[in-house]
Amino acid sequence: MEDGRNGLPRPPRRIPANAGSLTHLEAPSRRAAPQPPPRRPWIFGRILAGFVVLLVIIAAGAGAGWFVHEQRLAIKTDEVLKSAGPAVVRVLATTCGSTGEASGVLIDNGRVLTAASAVANPRSIVIVTEDGRIRRANLLGTSSDGVAVLQSIGLDGTPMHLAAADPDPKAQRALIGYTAAGKQTINQVGSTDDPRALSEVMNTAKLGGPVVDKSGSLIGLVTGATVQASAIVPLENLRGYVAVAPAGLTVATAGDCPHSRGPQIAVQPALQVAGTPLNVEVQRLLGNYVTLENQQDFPRLQSLYSARYAKGMTEDRDRTNHQTTYFFNPKLTDVAPDGAYARMSYNVLFAPTAKGADGQNCNRLDVRFQLVRVDGKLLIDRTVPMATPVSCDTD
Repeated sequence: MEDGRNGLPRPPRRIPANAGSLTHLEAPSRRAAPQPPPRRPWIFGRILAGFVVLLVIIAAGAGAGWFVHEQRLAIKTDEVLKSAGPAVVRVLATTCGSTGEASGVLIDNGRVLTAASAVANPRSIVIVTEDGRIRRANLLGTSSDGVAVLQSIGLDGTPMHLAAADPDPKAQRALIGYTAAGKQTINQVGSTDDPRALSEVMNTAKLGGPVVDKSGSLIGLVTGATVQASAIVPLENLRGYVAVAPAGLTVATAGDCPHSRGPQIAVQPALQVAGTPLNVEVQRLLGNYVTLENQQDFPRLQSLYSARYAKGMTEDRDRTNHQTTYFFNPKLTDVAPDGAYARMSYNVLFAPTAKGADGQNCNRLDVRFQLVRVDGKLLIDRTVPMATPVSCDTD
């Protein structure tokens, strides 16, 4: 051959006997790549996850505990007022120089705790219950921290119980008392550890009001000569004043001044007729009459009288008739369509030694006021009793 190779054919190559046929040739196998060892659990991650779960559980438990704790310390004022309100009363008095007005609390056997500043040197005292009943009362004694103990006459009702122990220092408390208009209210006053300033919720008429816990039990009493000087007398002191053998009380005596006064605030009769312009005008006239009588401003009263009525009801006669009186709870019950008359019922508190008192100290009156218009101004021209006076505590 010209290509430089031997031209003779080469013998065929011998195939070993055990070789497979050409039709069953297989691709050469490759060694499998080594697999990495299985990963071991991440211990730190598991610990961290467990810690997070633990924190969640603790936080949830703490939150639930806080909520339960706060609920235990909270006070539901609406519920407390409903249960304890009937034991809270108004105290009204004619005195020789005190305010003559306070709140109070019935404790047992007709005894009432109130503020001494309202009933010092009294000529007469009455208790007015939450449902409007009126009962006479006597002053038994007063304490150095401003508490007065009264003994009512014929007052039956559910008393307020003294708490078995002082509440949790963080527990909320509330004060129940009356406004000057005679409306019973309840106000939170904070806790012992975090008290609310009493001046934020007080008025003079609320002095003597009880401080209660969440169950409506008595834990303190607000006293003081003024709203600014008011303070809460603690439960420990109150226990001594209401004991079978009271401790810390000074026996009180009745006042003997010739001219005693009740509360000096303005009074407006409750309108029990339609609120027409005429009826409102009559309400204003009789409201001024009652207010000036209570303030014993007899010269100004003359300006409300017609010339004819002023001749009979002079300043001196007015003073003689009303030098120890206090009018309260007036109600305008009837007015003539032309304003010729108006009818008003009201209670009058007076000294038992006053002229015509006959040992009483509070009567309920029903009077018709004859009216006349002079130069466009409505004036009182005459008064006519419509019923015999009856004792205020006659139900």
